[in-house]
Formats: sequence, C-alpha cells, structure tokens
Amino acid sequence: MFNSLSDRLTTTFKNLRGKGRLSEADVDQTIREIRRALLDADVALPVVKAFTGRVRERALSAEVSQALNPGQQVVKIVNGELVEILGGKTRRIEFAKRPPTVIMLAGLQGAGKTTLAGKLAHWLRSEGHRPMLVAADLQRPNAVNQLQIVGERAGAFVYAPEPGNGVGDPVRVATEAMDVARSKLHDVVIVDTAGRLGIDEELMQQARDIRDAVSPDEILFVIDAMIGQDAVATAQAFDEGVDFTGVVLSKLDGDSRGGAALSVAQVTGKPIMFASTGEGMKDFEQFHPDRMADRILDMGDILTLIEQAERTFDQKEAEKLAKKVESGEDFDLNDFLTQMASLKKMGSLKKMLTMMPGMSQYKEQLEAFDEREIDRVEAIVKSMTPHERANPRLLNGSRRARIAKGSGTTVTQVNQLMERFAQAQKMMRQMRKGGGMPGMPGAGGGGAMPGMPAMPGMPGAGGPGGASKRKKGKKKPAGKSGNPAKRAQEAKEAELRRQGRQPEKQGAAFGGIDMGEEEIDLSKLPKGFGGF
Repeated sequence: MFNSLSDRLTTTFKNLRGKGRLSEADVDQTIREIRRALLDADVALPVVKAFTGRVRERALSAEVSQALNPGQQVVKIVNGELVEILGGKTRRIEFAKRPPTVIMLAGLQGAGKTTLAGKLAHWLRSEGHRPMLVAADLQRPNAVNQLQIVGERAGAFVYAPEPGNGVGDPVRVATEAMDVARSKLHDVVIVDTAGRLGIDEELMQQARDIRDAVSPDEILFVIDAMIGQDAVATAQAFDEGVDFTGVVLSKLDGDSRGGAALSVAQVTGKPIMFASTGEGMKDFEQFHPDRMADRILDMGDILTLIEQAERTFDQKEAEKLAKKVESGEDFDLNDFLTQMASLKKMGSLKKMLTMMPGMSQYKEQLEAFDEREIDRVEAIVKSMTPHERANPRLLNGSRRARIAKGSGTTVTQVNQLMERFAQAQKMMRQMRKGGGMPGMPGAGGGGAMPGMPAMPGMPGAGGPGGASKRKKGKKKPAGKSGNPAKRAQEAKEAELRRQGRQPEKQGAAFGGIDMGEEEIDLSKLPKGFGGF
C-alpha cells in the first residue's frame, strides 16, 4: 500500500545523509519533497499542511541544529509526526464489564464489512473469546449466505434467522441476537449491518436504529483504503450519522497510494484500530501507529514479525531445537522441515520479508519471488529418506538425482537447497558460539534470513535471479580503503579480531540512520525464531 510513499521518503532522506549541518535551504528542500510525496499519496491537503508545518518548525529548531547528526534527527522528527497523524498510540477494543461485548460494523457497500466480520471473529477466537456473528445486512443480495460461509471459515457461530435479499427487519434481528448470545454464552457479538453505494438518509437511519437497539460498546467504521480522498468525506458523514468509535482499514494490501490511512484518523479524530492486509482469514492485524510509521520509512516491523512467530511456532518443538543446538548437535534436514512447516503457517513469505528493515531495495526480487518455491523445497526434503535427512553428507550425485526425480525438480535445485542448508548449519554453529545471527540487517555476514532455503529470485538467495550474485573482478584487500578514516577503522577492527574480540557494529537498519539509542536484543527473540 505505502510502497510509493516509502520510496519517495527514503530517497528524500538519503540526500541528508552525511551532512554535518542543515541550512534553512536544506530543510525547505526536504519539506518540499515530503509535501509532494504526501500529496502524490492522496493524503488530505489539511493533513499535509499541518504535518509539513510541524516538521519544518521542529527541523529548524535547536532540536536539530545542536544534534550530532542533523539528518538522523530530521528522520526521527518525521517518524514521530507520522505516528501522530496515524493516531499516536494503539487503541484496543474496550470489552464490556458484563458480557456480551457488542461490536457494530458500519460502512459503504463494497468496503468489505462482511469479510472483515469473519476476520475479526477469527482474531477474537485466537485471543481466547467466543464471538458470535449477526446477519443484520438484509438488503444486499446473498449477504446473509456470505456471512454464513465466512463464519464457518472463522469457526464462529452465525445468527441468521432471516433469509435477507430484502426480507426481514434488521433491528429485530439485532435485538434478538443479544438474548441468543447470552443463552449460548458468547462473550462478543459482531453485528454486520447493511451498506449502500453512497451516503443516504435511509442508510444512516437504519444504522442509528440498530445502534439504539443494541447499545454497542464499539462502532467500527470499515473503510476501503483504496478509495483515496473520498475516504475522508465518507468517514466524516458516518461520524456525524452514527458517531463511530474506531476505524478499520480494509484492502490495505492494495496497490493504491494509501492516503486514506494517513488522513482519516487525523480528520475525524477517531483511531484506526484494525487493518485487513490480504484475502486470507489470518490477514488481519491490530493497527499500531508506531509500527506502521516504521514500515512507511522502511525501518521494518520486527515486533509484529516476532508476534506472528510466537503465535505460530510450536513451543515444544522450539525448545527441542534449542536444546539440540545448545548440546552441540548439528541442525539437520528434519529440523529444517519442521521450521519450513512453521514458516508456511505464518502466511505469505513476501509479507514477512517486507517487515524486515531496509527491504525496499529488494522490491523487484520480492515481486518476482514465487511463493510456490517453498512447496518445491518441502517436496525436495520429503523425497529424501529419514536417514538422509538426519545425515545430509550422504547425499552424493546418484542420491541427489533420485531426489530430484522424486520431487519433480532438477539436480541444480537440489544442489542449491543443500548449499543454503549448509549456510543454515554454519549459522547455527555460530549462534552456539555466541557469534550472532548472520544475514540479519546490521549483522555480519551476507545472505537472506537465517536458515532460509534456496529460492531463486529471493533477496540473498543463491541461484538464478538471486541478489547474491557478485561482480567478477579482483577482490579489494582488507584495510586498503582510499578513505583514511575508513582505513583506520578497518585496521582497528582487524586488530580486535586478532585479539579474539568482536568489533562493534556500525550503522543502523534505516540506511545508516539511527532512530534512537535502543536496539533490538536478539537474545530476547522467542526460542526457535532464529531457526527459521
């Protein structure tokens, strides 16, 4: 959604890198570029003016002029202001003291309310609740049937006493649903209401009648993140009509410019609470303004990635693997297969990779990457015998030819997988010795994510289309940089290595721009997370 905006802002901040002092002309040029980027992203003009005004004021203050690195300070200011226009802080559902908690969905037809009702129910179930869906959209053809199908996929009970298609009273259905929820001990009720192609009084009156009948604890306005400037006018109309308490952005995985997300919270004063990021039932997440601002500035979203891993990875398997690594045993292909299965459960690999800092430079490779490569890798490993998986060194030429034939792949693909697996084993040994995680942004050693299989076209992967192809030519000797300061730094690091000490890492995830003093402590990652 924010790819274009992210690219524009990243390019703008690169021009500030290395400047020891920012003049007023530098600040004005940066503000102009930010203004153009936001307007091109279809952000509302009042929001753009307020945003750039605050950034300029802070960028010209002593806050920047006295900073050791003014460029870094400007990026920090922009990040903070982005967090503010996205809502400031995470807003969570306020559950009723006496169940059931009633959540009413409102919005235009086509915004994705019905599908989102199922996603919300699925998310609530994963949080330990017993949600019930109420089919109160009796106008749109087959809306009731769609909600029943979505509810079945989400594993939630659907209350649908009326067939819909213009038949039935939605207010009566919503009222009766409260008694059903209490009798069946459902602690959350999600009411799916009707929408229209545009704002009209009939729609608003029906929404108000349902609101008055069930007294919802939360009224969530579902808005299509792809409609641009119209999102602001629609949000204001619904706010005046039903006084919603929060916003849900649907279709956030679209390729539009995303101005709605940056405008609606600031214009209406109502927080964005959830975001739908795909077509799958699991493509739904709590909206965190600070994390979204980091994504826009290409700083990644490690916290969300860790949360997904914690929900997906089997704790017992993770502890088993951790003990195996700590005891000195090698990471084998059985462990690799287990990690692959957990990785698939986490969802789209492309989406996970975009949460890593600095991944915008690999945009073309990510777009070209085929998700089916994971299935091919799994087929290769499953074509091996249990003895071969436990002892990969047994895989000679004839065995690899047999495996390639059995998995429907080529010997080259099998060889690529084994090369990447050897790197994963090496990484595990290095972690056991306390050497860190090679391949992670900011860490020593090139490559993609640790333990990642050979997938052509993926950033850092070997094979055709990979980003790890190196230009042929003479390798430059270490410590022979033409820059005296850099040459001195290289000599210092070489001396530390000879003494058996690790040199301190330089730079930060965002192209060398540090957003603060606090860094991610890799030792606090969930057990087993490093394995995948």
